[in-house]
Amino acid sequence: MLKWALIFFVVSLISGFFGFSGVSAATATIARVLFAIFLIIFLVFLVLAVMAGNAIV
Repeated sequence: MLKWALIFFVVSLISGFFGFSGVSAATATIARVLFAIFLIIFLVFLVLAVMAGNAIV
């Protein structure tokens, strides 16, 4: 998911450089949403890993 967020971010930068502001805004929004989803999933798995580690010890 992080990979796709970075791809959309690069596409947004390139389209912004060439003057396609609509495409740039859309891809930036998609990248932001994908990064937020990645961050939420990462934090959930981090909490689950810490809880599992505490249960083992």
